Amino acid sequence: MLGAAIVELDLKEGAGDPVKLVFSGDIGRSEMPILKDPVTVPGANYVIMEATYGNRNHEAGGDALASLLRAAKSTFDSGGKLIIPAFAVGRTQEIVYRLNLLWESGDLPRMQVFVDSPLAVNATSVFREHVECFEDATIEQLLSEEDEDPLSFGSLHYIRDVKDSIRLNSFHEPCIIISSSGMCESGRILHHLKNNIGKPNTTIMFAGYQAPHTLGRIIQDGTKDIVKIFGEPYEVRAKVCKLESSSGHADQTGLRGWAKTMHESGDVKKIALVHCELDSAQTLEPLLLGDGIRSVVIPARGESIPLT
Repeated sequence: MLGAAIVELDLKEGAGDPVKLVFSGDIGRSEMPILKDPVTVPGANYVIMEATYGNRNHEAGGDALASLLRAAKSTFDSGGKLIIPAFAVGRTQEIVYRLNLLWESGDLPRMQVFVDSPLAVNATSVFREHVECFEDATIEQLLSEEDEDPLSFGSLHYIRDVKDSIRLNSFHEPCIIISSSGMCESGRILHHLKNNIGKPNTTIMFAGYQAPHTLGRIIQDGTKDIVKIFGEPYEVRAKVCKLESSSGHADQTGLRGWAKTMHESGDVKKIALVHCELDSAQTLEPLLLGDGIRSVVIPARGESIPLT
């Protein structure tokens, strides 16, 4: 997220020694569009750390730009819709940025692109107001464009009004629809899925992590031919794919590197792994211990861990 924060607490009780507690928040990936690379906090004693991808690395050689272009061209040729469920803050802006690059290069088919999420529209406005948070390549791209806006291009439309969203149901030209929620559990994306998931010329492209048991995960895994949307059954006839290398979370290698740097820049006594599936934490735990972290715990819900 733009300007995302790591929480750093300096604690002291009575005459005891001060303790620095750090909560990582979501640890980003290096060399991602728009945002600067993640940083570490020196001098931490205890760390609460996310471990979303603690059990795997992102696919080597994945190219999100090429993956997006392939899906767009295929959709344009089939006369269908490319529907991208995306988190409103962060992921939507990254996708728009990549589509802007494809538009500026002339590679993107001249098809309409809709961002149909009021929150995403508002968040994009915030992104535009804080260029100081952009990484260098994004600033260079901004300065190279006539409109000086890497989050806008000729065929892009930001939709706020619900009436304009409903009109997309009867839009019959090839198009791209980016909508939230990213895991297809709520929001306008459900209406787009309801109206298009049964069409063979529809492509549903997942651009982020899909939690177990969510509608997004069920569709992505392809384990069911019939899914329920708004309580009604719909046949899945659309093509389903993933946007390669699009995850905003650090993978296993990135998490280990972040934790090791934290340890080397201070005196990390314990790391608690959170914000992940159990398998991710259990896989990452021995690796962090092997990297020199003294103690790694996987806390249970409601568990208290003394800072001693």
